[in-house]
Amino acid sequence: MDIKLPQIIAEIKADISLNERDITLYEKNNFDSRTNAIDFIDFHILDRIASLQQQTGRNEELHALKKRAEKLENELEEINAELFVHLKEQIRTGGYTQSSFQMMISKYFGDHFFDGKKNTEMGYNNLDIFINGVLLGETIPTLTIEPKPEMVFYQQTPAKIIFELANLVKAKPDDVFYDLGSGLGQVPILINLISGVVCKGIEYEPAYCNYAQGCALNLNLLNIEFINADARKADYSKGTVFFMYTPFAGSIMQTVLTMLQNEANKRVIRIFTYGPCSPVIAKENWLTCVNGPATDFYKLYEFKSNIN
Repeated sequence: MDIKLPQIIAEIKADISLNERDITLYEKNNFDSRTNAIDFIDFHILDRIASLQQQTGRNEELHALKKRAEKLENELEEINAELFVHLKEQIRTGGYTQSSFQMMISKYFGDHFFDGKKNTEMGYNNLDIFINGVLLGETIPTLTIEPKPEMVFYQQTPAKIIFELANLVKAKPDDVFYDLGSGLGQVPILINLISGVVCKGIEYEPAYCNYAQGCALNLNLLNIEFINADARKADYSKGTVFFMYTPFAGSIMQTVLTMLQNEANKRVIRIFTYGPCSPVIAKENWLTCVNGPATDFYKLYEFKSNIN
């Protein structure tokens, strides 16, 4: 036996015991710490045990530790699952809307996600896991059609960016919000929950579109519509606020921008962007970026159409 193995096993035992004794992890409101603990069990304990088992072969002590860690992980995941069921029901029955929904999020994560100046962390975090658990169904659909050239494969908008977006939009009752390339529907669903504004998602993949509509209906959110369409053929006549997380590029982007420019000739519109599409849209002379040069792919930008 490797002389270090007893020491490593002792470290693993200590790590498991530390989490088992932490009663705060079993408090439903302590989602953030519990999710961190689940990640720790996955990547620091179970992965470490698996690596040791490959090196040492059958080891009864490691096998017992694996079972113990899996039991702990399952218990913590079950608490999260029960929490999601409870929150879904609260949304479904009208318990969390607009300000009350934001207050609920603040209870779990604080309020810095509503302020882009404080929201400097890049990428995804536990808020995304939380939002996915509350808003989405269990089985994510697979693609049924190949995206056309210049269409970008779906990537989820980080939840913190959606909260920042809602804060910047400051939607009025007569606004209509469009998400171009809406994917699984998180952006329209969240914007509607936070602001109450009518939301429409334009999505080319029919399985994603149907899934998103099902999620909205499951939460009893009636002012959301997901439209299965090529963005170049969609009707934007009711739109006042638009969002794009780089859903397409090249000629498709230029065609859609021309369509939006035609709408801007009838009324002032705002376009919010995230990702590589921002500097492209910044070149449009009929738009003015109100919060910077639009050069940072990881910053949310707001564009306003010029008044004729």
